[in-house]
Amino acid sequence: MAKRDYYEILEVSKNASAEELKKAYRQKAIQYHPDKNPGDKGAEEKFKEAAEAYEILSNPEKRQRYDRFGHAGAGGFSGGGMSMDDIFSHFGDIFGNLGNFGRFGGFGSSSQRQRVARGSNLRVKVKLNLQEISTGVEKKLKVKKYVSCHHCRGTGAANGNAYSVCPTCKGSGHVTRIANTILGQMQTSTPCPTCEGEGKTITQKCSHCTGEGVLRTEEVISVKIPAGVEEGMQLSVSGKGNAARRGGINGDLFIAIEEEKHPELIRDSIDLIYLLTLSVPDAILGSPVEIPTVEGKVKVKIEPGTQPGKILRLKGKGLPEVNGYNRGDLLVRINIYIPKDISKEEVKTIEKLRESEAFKAKEISGEQSFFSRMRNMFD
Repeated sequence: MAKRDYYEILEVSKNASAEELKKAYRQKAIQYHPDKNPGDKGAEEKFKEAAEAYEILSNPEKRQRYDRFGHAGAGGFSGGGMSMDDIFSHFGDIFGNLGNFGRFGGFGSSSQRQRVARGSNLRVKVKLNLQEISTGVEKKLKVKKYVSCHHCRGTGAANGNAYSVCPTCKGSGHVTRIANTILGQMQTSTPCPTCEGEGKTITQKCSHCTGEGVLRTEEVISVKIPAGVEEGMQLSVSGKGNAARRGGINGDLFIAIEEEKHPELIRDSIDLIYLLTLSVPDAILGSPVEIPTVEGKVKVKIEPGTQPGKILRLKGKGLPEVNGYNRGDLLVRINIYIPKDISKEEVKTIEKLRESEAFKAKEISGEQSFFSRMRNMFD
């Protein structure tokens, strides 16, 4: 099922400010929060949907890519969505002020929940040719990354259970301090320094990952790249980045698109351009020629009297629009080759032609005028 527009989800305009986005998301979070709608799967999905929309639109770089490329540009093509861990980890500052809300699943404000670790993101480059861009392609990427240690189930503890409740924070993951100031007593809550906010300490480290909970390895990740992508576009696959130390949320995998230059075709957005050079006789008499396209060569008949600079448009022979239904055209720009070195016999022939009425220079008018051809060139 196609994803809804992020601006529509938050009910804001496309030029909404950062403060307007935050206010709109806060309202949606309160409306659909799981604590307010217990057991309502529809509300939970809308809660996640609003969080995903805000996560993209609140980031200027992601918002710019989304405005240009839609869900594919912002990483939405993977369809991974956001988990509850993602939401409360990302937007704790917002949920920390939602009154009684925020206790869902133990994920309250930052002073009420254990720290949720997050793995780092990974970035790879993928080079595509025009054929792959035209049709879309599935790529298998070999990525060196950290994965959760299966010997200890990512806990870092031997057998996955060689740990005990942190004696400092008593398992809460945070410590509360009360300081006397001139304004009275001030209470602060910070991550526990002994367990680093995890609420537990390892009594015996896993021998395979030395207590880190992650191992360095190479993983093959299959990625479907949609048709129509272009140089500089960045896609993302949720949860395919590095695993977090001793449990938590995986980072994301970002894929930067690079485009191989085609030996004959030039890309101009969704249109393609081919420069066709004709000999003088072929331009005068007309001739069938073969034109390269992304799918292969096609035959085109050059009409007699074709002028230099003329543009032939092959409809639908360009590239598809990413996340759209439009397809570009192939523009064939005509150039005439004038030889410099010719034989004496050829000189005599051309001199005779020059004297003929058909070959005398005439003022070109109408659709064949210079300015008309220039307009056609940039249609």
